[in-house]
Amino acid sequence: MAKAFGIVTAASNRYYVEGMQDYRPIAAFSFVGRFRMVDFPISNMSNSGIDRVLVYVSGNPRSLAEHLGSGRLYNINSKRGKLQLLFHDEGAINRIYNTDIAAFVENIDHIQRAHEEYVVIAPSNIVYSQDYDALLKQHIESGADVSLLYQRITNAREADLGCSYLTLNRQKGVESIHTNMGNEKNRNIFLETYVMKKDLLLELIDRARSLSSMYNLQQMLSQACEEYDVRAIQHKGFFAAITDFKSYYDANLAILGKEEADDLFRPNWPIYTRTTDSCPTQYFDGASIKYSLISNGCLIEGSVENSVIGRGVRIGKNTVIKNCVILSYTQIGDNIHLENQVVDKWAKITRASEIIAPADHPGYIRRNDVL
Repeated sequence: MAKAFGIVTAASNRYYVEGMQDYRPIAAFSFVGRFRMVDFPISNMSNSGIDRVLVYVSGNPRSLAEHLGSGRLYNINSKRGKLQLLFHDEGAINRIYNTDIAAFVENIDHIQRAHEEYVVIAPSNIVYSQDYDALLKQHIESGADVSLLYQRITNAREADLGCSYLTLNRQKGVESIHTNMGNEKNRNIFLETYVMKKDLLLELIDRARSLSSMYNLQQMLSQACEEYDVRAIQHKGFFAAITDFKSYYDANLAILGKEEADDLFRPNWPIYTRTTDSCPTQYFDGASIKYSLISNGCLIEGSVENSVIGRGVRIGKNTVIKNCVILSYTQIGDNIHLENQVVDKWAKITRASEIIAPADHPGYIRRNDVL
């Protein structure tokens, strides 16, 4: 494998997940009960032999810093490589200044000191499995200046709205990058993953700074597509982009499908995360589970259908949980009906007998709230 280091970026300033992001950055969001969003790009890098990873952190970083620790849980040996958290200020009056370029500039010395020739940049808000070693080899063999990872979708009118997409020529050269506004059925959704030489990244950072303080790497590259040889490499398989509250809810429930789960969680491609030692989930008499993912340490006496249940959740007698994402350590009492909800960590629901939201507009119950 050619020498490369990895960068995991914070989510774009274009994205905001209402409610949940008040407590933690998107990178620290729980995914399918057990994982955090940041686990996927770092695991992809670790599995691909990238053992030096820079993780950019912003907005209430405590939970993310606690989760990542020293990086050993991702099989990154501190003697051979390093996982490093880089914090950057998001105190700007206007969010347009909170770009990845601004974060790179604030920590530019860490990029300059990297001795690897290439860099792989991946987002913390898009879930997918990808061999970056194969991606890097394909990039080098093509002779391109920059390679971008994308996925072809045929339902772009209603899916992945707000994500970026690539316009390509017949040779899969990138002509421009735009935002998916739902105007066309078929789109090449950009997975916000870049491969290039470190020196070119530094050059793009300098150019973006000189042109506009609000430029991000994507905008800079879109403007420079005619000057550089920018190629697209197709990703095939499951992916989920978290850009707002609804997309987070949908992504968690989408993984309940066997095909989607098998593609994301491959036997030879482990997704690493921080483990929690607890007993197996206990199912009491009268409990009913259908088409759901249940994490360890739960106590379930009621009914769960088409839902994702995090660690240490208690669900009482005669309670119905349907089409819900329940985060860890939530307590739900007896005789309660929850439907189409995301329930944040440590919430207690004991007196609200029925909380139902429309399927196309799921509800949110705040962290540590008591209902």
